[in-house]
Amino acid sequence: MSAKPLFILVCSEEHEKIQMAAMMASVAAVSETQVHVFISMGAIYPFKKGLSDDQRYKGGRFSQVLKDKKAPDAMMLFEQGKELGDMTMHACSMALDVLGWEEDELIEGLFDGCLGLTKFLSDAESGELITL
Repeated sequence: MSAKPLFILVCSEEHEKIQMAAMMASVAAVSETQVHVFISMGAIYPFKKGLSDDQRYKGGRFSQVLKDKKAPDAMMLFEQGKELGDMTMHACSMALDVLGWEEDELIEGLFDGCLGLTKFLSDAESGELITL
């Protein structure tokens, strides 16, 4: 029997939480677990295209350690999870609407479209939900 799908709801823009979401998503996806990532609230900011690492990642002390040690970039980990496994990513339609952003303002190739929270949570009833 295959593993239940993993649903990751990311609503914090903290570097450490985005990094953890990326690590969990990519490892699960390449381990043959279906993964669904939903990016909402403040977490949407780091996914805006054209940002430098200093603009993209803000966090606590461990954020600086990740940068100093050149840990694998979270955006690259999400990309690898999508390329190598069964992983989808959706941007929160409400967050984009409130910011006045269009989907094409987000990092190209990461997102499979926009989605509402109600739909994401309804789908998540079939699997395991993690919120960061």
